[in-house]
Amino acid sequence: MSATRPHGRRLLLVSNSTLHGTGYLDHAEGEIRDFLPEAPPVLFVPFALFDRDAYAEQARLRFERMGLSLAGIHRAADPRRAVLDAAALFIGGGNTFRLVKTLQDLSLLEPIRRRVAEGMPYIGSSAGSVVSSPTIRTTNDMPIVEPSSLEALGLVSFQINAHYLDPDPASTHMGETREERLRQFHEENATPVVGLREGTLLRVAGDSVRLSGRAPARIFRRGQDPLEVPPDSSLEGIVGS
Repeated sequence: MSATRPHGRRLLLVSNSTLHGTGYLDHAEGEIRDFLPEAPPVLFVPFALFDRDAYAEQARLRFERMGLSLAGIHRAADPRRAVLDAAALFIGGGNTFRLVKTLQDLSLLEPIRRRVAEGMPYIGSSAGSVVSSPTIRTTNDMPIVEPSSLEALGLVSFQINAHYLDPDPASTHMGETREERLRQFHEENATPVVGLREGTLLRVAGDSVRLSGRAPARIFRRGQDPLEVPPDSSLEGIVGS
């Protein structure tokens, strides 16, 4: 896959679909409405969860409340054609390994890349945001299934760690913190990582990458100290695009 990013891409990459004390996608509703002002029909990818029908129905009802129509790709006779014909795409969260394996098994990675390059709006939440990265090496999930590779969509040049958690100073847990695990990633890889805390998201338009939401992002770069970046900041000069 080429490392060149499409200049016409439009991405909304949400760390989490549900924020404590709110309902499904409530915290992201304003961003979604602004991102899809022309209210195109949305093709939903529910492959990260086991019960695809229930997941698609949850998403359909939520998008209906926003004045948007949504249909699940899992019911399409030809999923590849469904992607190629889609006006907008939403990939939901769940298990990242299961998601990327299904995208690989159905030969959907390349069609999604092509449509994003053509300007199709792409929304991801949690695992759906992680798979916009070059690989899924910075997911938090267990490998409950085995994909053919860890390659993902590569819609952005950096890695995403969704649901980034800061160490709890009161915890007695002696295992590795999230920061320690991401430092281990950089022992073997050079790609920057954006740690998206709960309630945060990235808005990508062409070469522009901006952080929005309720908390700073924590940026990890090989050989450098982690960097805290506040909401409404531009990231392309820090992690590329």
